[in-house]
Amino acid sequence: MTRPDTEPPTPTLALEGAVARITLAKPEKHNAIGVDELERMREHLASLDADRAVRVLVVTGTGSTFCAGASLPEIESGEMTGALFETLADDLATVRVPTICALNGSAHGGGTELALCCDFRIGVSGSRISVPAARLGLCYAPGGLRRYVEALGLGAASRLLLAGEEIEADEMLAVGFLQRLVPRERLEAETSALALRLASLAPLAVQAMKRIVRQAAHGAVDEAEARRLMDACAASADLREGLAARRERRDPEFRGV
Repeated sequence: MTRPDTEPPTPTLALEGAVARITLAKPEKHNAIGVDELERMREHLASLDADRAVRVLVVTGTGSTFCAGASLPEIESGEMTGALFETLADDLATVRVPTICALNGSAHGGGTELALCCDFRIGVSGSRISVPAARLGLCYAPGGLRRYVEALGLGAASRLLLAGEEIEADEMLAVGFLQRLVPRERLEAETSALALRLASLAPLAVQAMKRIVRQAAHGAVDEAEARRLMDACAASADLREGLAARRERRDPEFRGV
C-alpha cells in the first residue's frame, strides 16, 4: 500500500544522545499498524541495531491509544497477515539494546504484543488492554502466544486471548503486563529517568544479560554463547572502567568496548 504524499511517514524515529525513540504517530487510526508502518518500523529497528552509539530504545505513541494492533482493513484485504506481523514482533523482541514501552494509553490486539516485546513497560492510569482475536476469528502466531504466557502466566493470558476480556490499569500492573503505572502527566519523566539510567550502565554487560535473560525466558539458553558473552565482558575495558570508578568513588564512563 502506498501512502499519499501528503501524509507524513510513520512511525517516526528520533535520536537524543544514546536514547532512540520510535513513535507511532497515527492517532486518528489509534496507531494501528499497516504494512507501511510495519516496514518502516522494521527499518528503524535494523538501523538502531547497527548503530553502536544507541544504548536504549523507547517505543511510544501519540494520542490516547498506544497501539490498536494490526490494521483491520489490511487484514481483511489480505495485505496484513499474522506471519507478517510476527516479523515485526520478533525484530522488536530481539533488538540489541534494552527497550522501554511507554504506553501513552490503551493497547489492543497486536499492540499488546508489541508492548510485551519490550523489556520494560510503563503505563498510564485509566488505560486498559484487550485482545479481540477470538471475537474476530483470528489465531495468533505461536511466538506471540508464547510471549503472553511467558510474561503474564497461563491464567491472565487465557483471559486475554481465549475469553477476550479487557484488563484495566491496576490489574495490568498486578499481572505483570506493566512494571510501572503512573499518572499520564508523569509518563515522560518516568520514561526518561529509566532510559537515562539504562544508558548510563555498561552497554556490553546490559546487552549480554538481555540476550541471556530472553533465552532463559524461552527455556533454552545457548550455554556456549552465554559463556562467550561473559568472557567478552570480563575482558572489556568497560569492566576495568567500572571497577576503577567504584574504587575512585566517581561515575563510570562506559564506551561499550
